Amino acid sequence: MNNVDIRLARIFNTYGPGMHPYDGRVVTNFIMQALNGEDITIYGDGSQTRSFSFVDDTVEALMRLMQQDQTVGPVNIGNPNEFTVKELAEIVIELTGSKSKIIYLPLPGDDPKQRRPDITRAKKYLDWEPKVQLREGLKKTISYFEALDLRKFKKPTNHTAHKTTEGEGKVDKLRQM
Repeated sequence: MNNVDIRLARIFNTYGPGMHPYDGRVVTNFIMQALNGEDITIYGDGSQTRSFSFVDDTVEALMRLMQQDQTVGPVNIGNPNEFTVKELAEIVIELTGSKSKIIYLPLPGDDPKQRRPDITRAKKYLDWEPKVQLREGLKKTISYFEALDLRKFKKPTNHTAHKTTEGEGKVDKLRQM
């Protein structure tokens, strides 16, 4: 219409080194809970599935998208391999060597049972698909968190988006992404 060259990426559950330790996402929450020896909190029975895309894979796809000669329409960028939230918790406990237990809390009503990208367009137009498997990416992410000086990061309080006035994490409570 106005010769505007655009790219549209839908990014699904990226994780990896560089994450904020208190961002409220499920990978971060589980790793931090395990490293601190705290119980791993699962909302619902843990059967809901998620797919997780390692940051290096996401960046590679975005770079390929930006290098396209023409607009290719919306492209889903993520890893289509699904894991249950319970499987993720078990893998994190195993990889951290934590003695954390898994506890279950009520699932918010609006929590999706499945979140999995269809990357057909990314394969077709970008000649891309993720390479890093979950365990490999989690090992790198856990090493990153183990090396962090957590004093440099602001912890959630009752006055931040991560906490409600009752002290429970809003982000956790709403949805495990």
